[in-house]
Amino acid sequence: MSGNIQLLSDALAAARAEDRSALIAYLPAGFPTVDGGIEAAKAVFDGGADIVEIGLPHSDPVLDGPVIQTADDIALRGGVKIADVLRTVREAHAATGKPVLVMTYWNPVDRYGVERFAAELAEAGGAGCILPDLPVQESATWREHAAKHGLATVFVVAPSSKDARLAEITAAGSGFVYAASLMGVTGTRASVGAEAQDLVRRTKATTGLPVCVGLGVSNAEQAAEVARFADGVIVGSAFVKRLLAADGDLAAGLAGVRALAGELAEGVRKRS
Repeated sequence: MSGNIQLLSDALAAARAEDRSALIAYLPAGFPTVDGGIEAAKAVFDGGADIVEIGLPHSDPVLDGPVIQTADDIALRGGVKIADVLRTVREAHAATGKPVLVMTYWNPVDRYGVERFAAELAEAGGAGCILPDLPVQESATWREHAAKHGLATVFVVAPSSKDARLAEITAAGSGFVYAASLMGVTGTRASVGAEAQDLVRRTKATTGLPVCVGLGVSNAEQAAEVARFADGVIVGSAFVKRLLAADGDLAAGLAGVRALAGELAEGVRKRS
C-alpha cells in the first residue's frame, strides 16, 4: 500500500486500536462558500473527526436527501468548480495532516478526465474517492489510475446487495467499504435500525476491509449504536444542518459543526 491511501488506513487502524469506531464527516465543497467550506472541514477535524469526505456538488444528486441537495444548490449557484473541490481537500489536509476523501458522482470525473482527476486529487493530498454511482464492472479505468496515484477507491453497498454482489464490490474496492444503512437517500433519521447491522455482517464476511456506515446518523446516541458493529460512522446531513441553521453566520456555523463533531466523537467511543 502506498501514497495517500496509507494515511486513510492508518486512521482507521488507529481507531480500531483504541477499540472504537472512526468518525467520518461529510461536507460539500463550496458550502456555504468555498472558503467557508474549507473552514468547516477544519472545524470538524478540530472537533474530533478522524476522516473528512468532501462532496463534489452535483446538479442531480440521486443519493442525496433534501438537506445536502440544498447545500449543493447553494454551492453550485456560488459557482463552485472542481478546482475548488481540490483546493478544499488540499487546505483541509494541509492544516490537519488527516485523511480527506472526495465523494462524487461519476459524470464530473469522467468529463474532467479520469487520469487528470486522479493525479490532481493525489497532488492535493487526497486519500481517495467514494463513487456511489460507478458500477464495479465499469470501474477498471478509474481503479487503474487511482492505484497508480495511491488513492483509495471506496464503493457503496446497500441492504439490497446480494452476497455474491457484495463479494464482487468489496474485491474491487480499497480503503474501506461504505455501507448505506438503508434504502433511500441521505438524511437524518430517528433510528438507523437493524438493517445496517445485518449489512455490515454480510459485508465483513466478504472482505478484510473496514466497513463504515452512513445514511441516517445524526447524534451521539445513534453514533454509539452504529459504532457497536461498524468500523466507522459516517455523518453528513447533521453537519450540513448546523451550517444551514447558522443562516449566513459563518462563525456560528463553524461553532455548530465543531460542537457536533465533539458530541459524535464521544458517541463512537461508547460502543461497548
